[in-house]
Amino acid sequence: MTTPPENGELAGTTSAGRPEAGATGAREALGALRTEVSKAVVGQDAVITGMVIALLCRGHVLLEGVPGVAKTLLVRTLAAALSLDFKRVQFTPDLMPGDITGSLIYDAKTSEFEFRKGPVFTNLLLADEINRTPPKTQAALLEAMEERQVSVDGTPHGLPDPFIVAATQNPIEYEGTYQLPEAQLDRFLLKLTVPLPPRDQEITVLERHALGFDPRDLSHIKAVATVDDLAAGRAAVSQVHVGPEVLGYIVDIARATRHSPSLQLGVSPRGATALLAGARAWAWLSGRSYVTPDDVKALARPSMRHRIQLRPEAELEGATADGLIDAILASVPVPR
Repeated sequence: MTTPPENGELAGTTSAGRPEAGATGAREALGALRTEVSKAVVGQDAVITGMVIALLCRGHVLLEGVPGVAKTLLVRTLAAALSLDFKRVQFTPDLMPGDITGSLIYDAKTSEFEFRKGPVFTNLLLADEINRTPPKTQAALLEAMEERQVSVDGTPHGLPDPFIVAATQNPIEYEGTYQLPEAQLDRFLLKLTVPLPPRDQEITVLERHALGFDPRDLSHIKAVATVDDLAAGRAAVSQVHVGPEVLGYIVDIARATRHSPSLQLGVSPRGATALLAGARAWAWLSGRSYVTPDDVKALARPSMRHRIQLRPEAELEGATADGLIDAILASVPVPR
């Protein structure tokens, strides 16, 4: 794909330009990965691509959508198609930090305390309804997300590589929830909105279920990519060239969010680096060895929508995070 899709949302890509020979196999494998996941998850190509970008960037993903749009199925299928270890934690108000990270257990035979690992020790962790657990438990996950380790009784325990958190939250039900603090939101590389499928694709979903599709049985999903493919892709992404004019463009976008009269919190430098990382991965998946301003635009919404905070008066006027991002992109000069 040579230009990003309309409105900056991600979609499928095709090879363009001249990819490096060493990266071709990894790109083909990750392309097959997206196709394999789509066998179980219909109508969510943009979200699938976003998950692959997050894996390439070692970043975590916040999935937001109403119940029943296949958020859990998406993550489970992705893990199966990549041969990754997968664990799911249902976040509830009574969940304790040790329920995620693990805890010290006294062994009567040895008269010593032994560390029993929690579900965070996995490759792909699904944090289901993350905003339903208290801040103390959210903070325990924060260290794992940022440091790739957990500390128990002062002793650090490293997490496996790759390690990705895919957290879900319901955008319409806030009773009994705890708002994620800005510091934790900023640790998510991308926030992907999982929409309701169009009519034709929803018909496809029903047709598959009528033919016997069981979302709890993923035995038909093949492992089409490996951790080695992911590592090769990451190495190739790190070699994607970013010109000084594109770097300046990213900085100008981030600074524009900080000066917007409709925002009380703009994008931090960490957010700018997240946008850079996502744009490089998107460019590589598109078959190019360099980043264009269109790559930056394609990743602007998912990279920044959870990092900006609207002023109350802007919300009362009906403004949205995506709408303001689009307005900022329209106002910042594009390098030629």
